[in-house]
Amino acid sequence: MNRGAEFRKRLLSQTVVGGHVFLNDPAISEAMARSGYDFIWIDAEHGPFDKQQLLMHVIAANNGGSAAFVRVTRATMDVIKPVLEMGIDGIILPMITSAQEAKEALELCLYPPKGSRGFGPRRAIAYNNQSLEAYLAQSEESFVRIIQIEHIDAVSQVEAILALEALDALIIGPNDLSASIGLLGQSLHPDVLKAGKIVIDAAKRAGKPVGVSIGPNEVAIRTWQDLGVDFLSVGDDISFIQEGAKRTFAMLGHNLV
Repeated sequence: MNRGAEFRKRLLSQTVVGGHVFLNDPAISEAMARSGYDFIWIDAEHGPFDKQQLLMHVIAANNGGSAAFVRVTRATMDVIKPVLEMGIDGIILPMITSAQEAKEALELCLYPPKGSRGFGPRRAIAYNNQSLEAYLAQSEESFVRIIQIEHIDAVSQVEAILALEALDALIIGPNDLSASIGLLGQSLHPDVLKAGKIVIDAAKRAGKPVGVSIGPNEVAIRTWQDLGVDFLSVGDDISFIQEGAKRTFAMLGHNLV
């Protein structure tokens, strides 16, 4: 199943929802996928994953019925190439601060002549059970390429970033965006929301989907929905454990330390 192509169509026609995974056990990705998430955001940037663990999470998310997205640590060939060879459904490219950085990152995701991606698919070509011709014919559309806007410098160049043909979508990272304007920890500050709105409006004009990455906070969810995002990556394994424990202790009449 070409989940990347399917997800690209859904982004343009309906609101989709993803969730973040930070913890190592791939059963978490499968369980979250089975809870109804459209995609699972496997966070290699902040989670303690090695390549083997990433692969297991990708397989688990797909087995649970969700698209498997990986946020890589940085946009370099040595990082991006092995992740794409795992047959992921989407890649999230973090901390892009300029249109030139975005262009270079996207080129690492595409085979020549459009890009500079190295060739060596494994799971991506169904462990050689898919013909090379068929794989190459659909490799570009088989996964979604998302640039994360989480710095004010990227906001100032968002229209040039959106003009890049290889770009499928943007996703806003409010926490680092707030830090880039001296407001770390104030992700709902009016100045952060103003910057986010600039990104959202530009994406609408360009006809490309734009989302936001946030925690399971109702105020934040409603705020970004009202600003007009097309999709959300909301909630994560660690937050759900914490919130569940807090509710349980509250029912017992105890405070969670």
